[in-house]
Amino acid sequence: MAESLKEKTAKGLFWGAMNSGSTQVLNILFGIFLARLLSPADYGIIGILTIFTLIAGNLQSSGFTQALVNIKQPTCNDYNSVFWFNVLVSLTMYVVLFFCAPLIADFFHQPCLTSLSRFVFLSFFISSFGIAQNGYMMKNMMNREITIVNFMALVCSNIVGLVLALNKMAYWSLAWQQVIFIFVLNVGRYYYTGWRPNFHIDFEPVKRMFGFSVKLLVTNIINTISNNVLTFVFGRFYPINDVGNYSQAYNWDTKANSFVANTVGQIAQPVLASIQDDEGREIMVFRKMLRFTAFLSFPLMFGLTLVSREFILITIHEKWIASVPLLQVLCVSGAFMPIYTLYQNFVISRGRSDVYMWCNIGQVVGLLALVFFCHTYGILTMVVAYTLFTIGWLLVWQWMVRRIAGLGFLTVVKDIFPFMLCAAATMIVTYLFTASLNNIYLLLAVRVLLSIVIYFAILKVLKVQILEECLSFAKRKLGKKK
Repeated sequence: MAESLKEKTAKGLFWGAMNSGSTQVLNILFGIFLARLLSPADYGIIGILTIFTLIAGNLQSSGFTQALVNIKQPTCNDYNSVFWFNVLVSLTMYVVLFFCAPLIADFFHQPCLTSLSRFVFLSFFISSFGIAQNGYMMKNMMNREITIVNFMALVCSNIVGLVLALNKMAYWSLAWQQVIFIFVLNVGRYYYTGWRPNFHIDFEPVKRMFGFSVKLLVTNIINTISNNVLTFVFGRFYPINDVGNYSQAYNWDTKANSFVANTVGQIAQPVLASIQDDEGREIMVFRKMLRFTAFLSFPLMFGLTLVSREFILITIHEKWIASVPLLQVLCVSGAFMPIYTLYQNFVISRGRSDVYMWCNIGQVVGLLALVFFCHTYGILTMVVAYTLFTIGWLLVWQWMVRRIAGLGFLTVVKDIFPFMLCAAATMIVTYLFTASLNNIYLLLAVRVLLSIVIYFAILKVLKVQILEECLSFAKRKLGKKK
């Protein structure tokens, strides 16, 4: 008997949570060890290259992963066309960046970036061989297999990075970590997908998808610039240690908010695309995803704000203490990032890659203006301004979704604000009850446990439906195992 959409969605969210959860647990564990072994300067040097690697990756995939997912019944020829297009484009991009490496090193006044960047850029070329397979897995909602593949890639790459760091390889350990991750990820994708590329090269499917994909390509590049513009600016204007501290704070913020974003984002577009012809049902499903996202995101990110100082001191020690205020500010905007992901998936599922593109272009233009006016005031001021702008720009996305689907602002407020207020109240109460504790180990443990209990109790008293559904699903899963 075929699974209902509700069952597929619930199962997808479960495996999405398992994927994101295992990913972040591993990233946290290995991230702690690596941060203890490496210096802020090591992270700063690698952080500078991130924007180039990601933009090259955007150009290489050209938005075709989302295009494949949005096609109702993609053929083998569609996947094959995307595969060869990605490989050829990524090879071209690698050659260009290989010869641009000395210019990158000169721009940031870091001679070591010449050889380092040429090696790091190999990661996006290697990834081109698995993009079609990734589209296949996402289209078919192979969330269990995606979880396993990501888990194995993380374990292998982090072990390599840790071993190299122990052998004093400094920033090279982080570079090898990136390359090994992509390589193992591709091996896993080939193992689990039945589709294989062939040498019958036909770019006609790519031409058909191009109008949709090119808007996604532009938008993905804009997104990359938006997410990494501060690292780029800091790398140019501030000491490399400061860049490293920001990079560390940004990494921890991203680890936390991407747990929620990836959990929901992994199934959002396939599910919404499958019901795009039923507008009423699509809005209902979107709102439910929105409530689930807020239910997870606000307590997680506000909680990390609360325990940032204790967490940093206990895990990666006092040499990273300068990253604490940056992390606390970033976590506030980080609470809203998974909601961005959900809005973006909704717009893409409607085939409105033009809206997706222009919303992100406007965002990056605003951020660049912000950088221009604020970069002389120091890193912390820049991060505060970035956070306020990021939260404010969500209103633009809401306005566009209202125009596309008629989803009103007050409706969205009713869906997400109760969770935001409950999470904020939880953290305030927790802070007041624990402010007198001096031992940082005890303080961290008590704050985490107490905030979980208070948040759960508030939602239970209010009889919040999302909580009841999550508990019911967990009971069914445990019942099946027994």
